Amino acid sequence: MLTGLSLPMVALLALAGMALDALLGEARRWHPLVGFGRWANLLERRLNLGDCRFRRGLLAWLLAVLPLTLLTLWLTGIGNTGLALHALLLYFCVGLRSLREHTLPIAQALLRGDLAQARHLTSYIVSRDTQAAQEADLSKAAAESLLENGNDAVFGTLFWFVLAGGPGALLFRLANTLDAMWGYRSARFLEFGRCAARVDDVLNWIPARLTALSYVLLAGTVADKRRAWHCWRTQAPDWPSPNAGPVMASGAGALGLALGGAAIYDGALEQRPPLGLGRVAAAADIGRAWRLVAATAVLWITVLGLAGLPRP
Repeated sequence: MLTGLSLPMVALLALAGMALDALLGEARRWHPLVGFGRWANLLERRLNLGDCRFRRGLLAWLLAVLPLTLLTLWLTGIGNTGLALHALLLYFCVGLRSLREHTLPIAQALLRGDLAQARHLTSYIVSRDTQAAQEADLSKAAAESLLENGNDAVFGTLFWFVLAGGPGALLFRLANTLDAMWGYRSARFLEFGRCAARVDDVLNWIPARLTALSYVLLAGTVADKRRAWHCWRTQAPDWPSPNAGPVMASGAGALGLALGGAAIYDGALEQRPPLGLGRVAAAADIGRAWRLVAATAVLWITVLGLAGLPRP
């Protein structure tokens, strides 16, 4: 471990952090990532101008991420307080319960026929337009968001926690947040956000493929597993993101759903590569996608716990 912690201790702290997330959920007030987002917005407004946008974006990334990561690296080295901080940092960075709380209400709204509420709720979790979306569109959007965030908000965070403790989880989540804020291929962010996008790609490369593998392993039947593997290997290369592609293609295949395809962004219809094979998504599939993500978290916490058991 990069932190110098023993594997049993890492397993115990990871379990504690995940338990806090399950019990408490996302902090309603004074969430550190909300404050970080405001700081990142301030940096972007001050630095994303003039020439040398790539260098300015690199500077902004360093100013946003390094001070907080180095501070937590120092604080986690302070005795028992530092050990508790590892678990607390994982709690603040992981988002398993938050995924459930943001997506299952969409399914509930759809099941009771409240399309307006489902559109409103979906608009909080995706960047595509939802004003005219129908049940299949909203179900597809929620399922895709769940599958992708199974890596970004859950497994990737846990992976970097195992490697580098609380500071590792924090580094990953801050980098992922900056990619979500700055990693657009628009005129404003093409150069400024390039550093944020590339760093996130690097940090996510291994976790994304382990998440995709987990979706394959946890697919219900042998046929489901074969389909998930086939979708991952054949569809992921066509997806614009090198990490979202494997995760969403594998997850869609595991669920037997046809995701990807047409979506509306900023009023324009965008035809994206297909993900998965099977039927069109429905409201009930949102819960199925969340359970797949949750099962992935349970799988790797169990593996970590077993690896941390003392040898006879």
